[in-house]
Amino acid sequence: MKIKLYQVDAFANKVFEGNPAAVCPLESWLDDYLLQKIAEENNLSETAFFVQTDNNIQLRWFTPLEEVELCGHATLAAAYILYQYCNYSAPSAIFDTKSGQLVVTKIEQGFSMDFPASILQAVDVPAALLLGLGKVTAQRILAGFDYVVVLSSVKEVIELNPDFSQWLDLDLRGVVVTAQGSDVDFVSRCFFPKLRVNEDPVTGSAHCELAPYWGKRLGLSVLSGRQLSQRSGIVHCKLIEDRVILTGNAVEYMSGEINI
Repeated sequence: MKIKLYQVDAFANKVFEGNPAAVCPLESWLDDYLLQKIAEENNLSETAFFVQTDNNIQLRWFTPLEEVELCGHATLAAAYILYQYCNYSAPSAIFDTKSGQLVVTKIEQGFSMDFPASILQAVDVPAALLLGLGKVTAQRILAGFDYVVVLSSVKEVIELNPDFSQWLDLDLRGVVVTAQGSDVDFVSRCFFPKLRVNEDPVTGSAHCELAPYWGKRLGLSVLSGRQLSQRSGIVHCKLIEDRVILTGNAVEYMSGEINI
């Protein structure tokens, strides 16, 4: 069996930027065990699989360790491949996912993605989370599908050197650190060691948590966030009621075939 495989740099305008994702368009769903083994072999933060039918487009995301319920950059990558290689020409693509229907629209600047907003809540902070932060003092620690740690400066976000071993058994997906920006509205870094992704380059789904928080704090409905990973990337965000519109571009890095 041969399966098409693409690698796409999402939230990027040229290769070697943004967040790489693998994308596999399928004619029908494979066994979950095989999907997971492909994602493990790809060894990227996410592999996206989609099946296009006459009625819908079903989309799923796998890390090297497990399936996840929401992934921004791999959705962007999947939309890029859908339009580029799958004879898709409608203005928008509606993906059926574990997080409901996600609408991705092709625009001049790349793609806009309509995602559910996640409102952060106060939380009892696990001791392991604080131990992983080391000597850094948080302004606030909140929780959505990740623990979100608000720091006092961009410098603190850049210089943070977490102890990932402390975060392997946290009950949420991972840890996102953030601070108010200077040339952008906010900055962040995202850590998911329990998913075997110590630091994710550019995390669209995290901006579904960060944009509502910073939008309320700064009194803005349109924001830009820069993720300060080694690869770095900017995510443009627009808040509309209980949704977040994420905008970014994508670039193809590689194509090939899986032989199983």
